[in-house]
Amino acid sequence: MIPPLKCTLRSVVRNSRFVPMTTAEIKTEPARLNFAKVAPKAFRAVIGLDAAAREGLDPALVELVQIRSSQLNHCAYCLHMHTGDARKAGESEERLHMTGVWREARHFFTAKEQAALALTESVTLIADGGVPDAVYAEAAAHFDERELAQLLALIFTINTWNRIALATGKVAGTDER
Repeated sequence: MIPPLKCTLRSVVRNSRFVPMTTAEIKTEPARLNFAKVAPKAFRAVIGLDAAAREGLDPALVELVQIRSSQLNHCAYCLHMHTGDARKAGESEERLHMTGVWREARHFFTAKEQAALALTESVTLIADGGVPDAVYAEAAAHFDERELAQLLALIFTINTWNRIALATGKVAGTDER
């Protein structure tokens, strides 16, 4: 029998289907590098970008953007971290549950939050057609130029964090900040 092909960090292919890895399989995976330790200057630069991007933005909006991007990127590590941060900041469970389906649950979000979530999706999924003019215009209608630049920087940053976490095998529930 051919052993299963490992495809992602937490799944394998068995009988032509993705299935979750067992605890034993996860534990036997080789450890990936500690990015912060091995590339401290690059890591600190991302931390600096993150801090600069947040300036002037509503903290609740920051968490919603980070949650939505992490959902789209399938980054369980960041999703766990940011939903926890949002809860600590007073975000409601209802809104957290609705973030992934915000278009079908618009009444949970302000027009400004909806514009930010749409922009987050377009930038995060940029290969799927770029950022449509209508999405950009809607965001520009709700954010002044400085806020819009901060929002874009925030979206760039969370996408970078998602890629760092996924590439280095961060495990959800192990907040290593």
